[in-house]
Amino acid sequence: MPFDQAAFDKAVAAGEPVVVQFHADRCPTCKAQAPILSELAKQPRFKNLVVFNVDFDSQKDALRGFKAQQPSTLIVFKGGAEMGRSVGDTNKASIEALLARAI
Repeated sequence: MPFDQAAFDKAVAAGEPVVVQFHADRCPTCKAQAPILSELAKQPRFKNLVVFNVDFDSQKDALRGFKAQQPSTLIVFKGGAEMGRSVGDTNKASIEALLARAI
């Protein structure tokens, strides 16, 4: 879902496992990540994962708030705490391991 600060805050406050994805349409790495994330999201163990998509080119407040420097950044949260982040990763196994930190 598109990033919205209030929705993010609500999901975190509810203890939901959260992933924030920083995406730019012009980014080839982002395009490579998209099918991997989509496939992983279909796995039963990730069924409760809440994924927020931040538009890297237009949502500058979110970039500053999360201290994201590049598109293709993934940040996972569990219990309101950041559990990990990656930048530029297109390896399915390492993205899966990152997402697992949120559950």
